[in-house]
Amino acid sequence: MTHRAGPESNPSGSTSAFPEVSEPVLRRVQDTIITWFEDTARDLPWRHPKTSAWAILVSEIMSQQTPVARVEPRWRAWMDKWPTPADLAAAPTAEVLHSWDRLGYPRRALRLQEAAEVIAADLDNRVPETTEELERLPGIGSYTAAAVSSFAFGRKTTVLDTNVRRVLIRLFAGRERPTTSPGRKETTWAAALVPEDKHVEWNAGVMEFGALVCTARNPDCPACPLQDICTWNRLGRPASATKPKTQKWAGTDRQLRGAIMDVLKAVHVAGDDRRGVRLDVFTASVTDFDPADLDSLAESTATAVVRVRELSADQDRINRLISDLVDDGLAQQVDGRLALPNS
Repeated sequence: MTHRAGPESNPSGSTSAFPEVSEPVLRRVQDTIITWFEDTARDLPWRHPKTSAWAILVSEIMSQQTPVARVEPRWRAWMDKWPTPADLAAAPTAEVLHSWDRLGYPRRALRLQEAAEVIAADLDNRVPETTEELERLPGIGSYTAAAVSSFAFGRKTTVLDTNVRRVLIRLFAGRERPTTSPGRKETTWAAALVPEDKHVEWNAGVMEFGALVCTARNPDCPACPLQDICTWNRLGRPASATKPKTQKWAGTDRQLRGAIMDVLKAVHVAGDDRRGVRLDVFTASVTDFDPADLDSLAESTATAVVRVRELSADQDRINRLISDLVDDGLAQQVDGRLALPNS
């Protein structure tokens, strides 16, 4: 039975960064979020019964800063190809990076493979259950460890992604959005809000609520079942004093790095990994570049090279980004040619 505490039961929240929440209000919020989630949660494949802990770990890594709509088809293909950590651990790195496709931040794919190698070699191919054990894996931070421990093994943890933090901050503290990353005080505060029962549904529910209702932009407050006790709503939904930082894409190093990686992926698909692509097709000046140099490349590779050259003619910049890719383990450079790693 959902508790219907009146607005006067809600703590003011406006004078404290992480205010104490009264028991009636907390119970109302917990019951409402859990019921809402059970009734309206999206049917995501990694939420299905009997989904392996490995599959859930992969979904969490893929979903970082990436919309679910883009993750789902890539996750399905990934799990078909590498259903266990040992399968991914044995895969060629070039194929791993190619399969990561356009999910962004391809270093995540390398860290995921490194974690798979540890799980396969040292943990009998089993994903560990506790947050402490999970955080010992390469590339696994506190959020991912808590999420996997909760969603895969049903352990009581405090899952704090951006969506969860935004919902809690608005409901109880009356602010539009949280800080860039959670500190110790916020983590301790949020941990006290996790119920003893149905804590998995709470963790997933608050996250889903932030993704679908209490969104960063244009939250659907009229449809919110907690609008009457939401501190932020009761205060008139005040805007934050500082604007959120937005990551530009057009013209950035990230865009150019991605374009260079697209060339290497095209080389991989064409089966030219051993030869790679000559560095000078990236770095030759406009006057020195001979379009005939593209004739020896597969059409898709040549198109990707042209895209890189359209984005930047700055030779120093391109050389720097290529060096970064090599240093990050995302590319290999041999005899003046560039390709995906062949390990």
